[in-house]
Amino acid sequence: MTKRIAIVGAGPAGLMAAEVLSQSDYEVHVFEQKPSAARKFLMAGKTGLNISHAELVEQFVQRYDQVDWLAPWIKRWDAVWIQNWMRDLGIEPYIGSSGRVFPTEMKAAPLLRAWLKRLTEHDIQFHYRHQILDLKNHQLQIHDLKNDRTFTENFDAIVLACGAVSWSKLGSDGKWQAWLDCSKIEPFQASNAGVEYPWSKFMQPIFGQPLKRVEAWVDGGDKTMGDIVISHYGLESGLIYKQGRGLRQQLKQGQPMQLNMDLFPDQTVEQLAKKLQPSKKQSLNNIWRKAGLDGAKAALVRELVPKPLWQEAAELAQQVKHLKILLTGFRPIQEAISCAGGVKREVLSEQLQLKSNPHVFLCGEMLDWDAPTGGYLLTACFATGRAAAEGVQQYLVQAQ
Repeated sequence: MTKRIAIVGAGPAGLMAAEVLSQSDYEVHVFEQKPSAARKFLMAGKTGLNISHAELVEQFVQRYDQVDWLAPWIKRWDAVWIQNWMRDLGIEPYIGSSGRVFPTEMKAAPLLRAWLKRLTEHDIQFHYRHQILDLKNHQLQIHDLKNDRTFTENFDAIVLACGAVSWSKLGSDGKWQAWLDCSKIEPFQASNAGVEYPWSKFMQPIFGQPLKRVEAWVDGGDKTMGDIVISHYGLESGLIYKQGRGLRQQLKQGQPMQLNMDLFPDQTVEQLAKKLQPSKKQSLNNIWRKAGLDGAKAALVRELVPKPLWQEAAELAQQVKHLKILLTGFRPIQEAISCAGGVKREVLSEQLQLKSNPHVFLCGEMLDWDAPTGGYLLTACFATGRAAAEGVQQYLVQAQ
């Protein structure tokens, strides 16, 4: 009899698992609780679908917190593989000046349409508005939301590609956690999210303005350069996201959540101090402006540096080159681009098979790994989706 496989979740990881399994003689069913597939994928592509990154793969894999775990799959299905895969779908890739890989059209919708068309042509059966209520052994309890009926079905193998808990309105609501022992799951935390700071009223006119070309780091961590946007709740940008792992580590160790910034990384303390020397002929504002300390940067210094130091050029330069800001936390996890945490590596086999239930395989963001934005998230979802599907194939062959 033909083996029946269920894939729970029609996001990038689930669709990639379906693609692998479509090449075998299996009956594959994809269950998605939303009315359509890959809603978070489409949302990510609204401003330009950054699908991967063209940097050297040895450097690429270092962006992940679980390098040893993910590296074999990432190296196998890397950015070059992804670009060839896109071409097979009729979507031409484009590498930007930053090394990021995009579709030439920059949009996610054409790629997704071509992908779903190919999967449907390979007899993948999609069941939209079907919510999984429970998982026991190799049986799923399914609720048909459209017809309001609940039923159970057995499968020879089940792939869970349910996502994490960020952007839950797009489908990743985390309810799958109830199907597993909580000891198997590292609690989810916001990743690639803004950080919070209680600004004074003085800062309100600055909200939305960028701190251009600054350097940021946490104590003991690597420095990264870029722009940071001052928001009504704190700070936001890709540069902040890159420091998220270090900031979460501080919280985990019970330390204050402190971010360090250098507002002028291209200048030495001595060069900056010389420009900030007080003058009877110039106002403080004029001195700061000529030194480049104006707009958002000047406002931030006024907010964080004690006023008596404003006239002390040497001390002020030290502060500006090593500005410390004690943050109060991350934005809510529902707003985060992604999540850290998830199903732990030790409860899974090397084929991403759940040790406590050999019928079940897991992939995508529901696994315990983390990465910054820049194409790394999607690449790992694609790779783990394919790895889990190959694990299913090995398992079903062995089970014969």
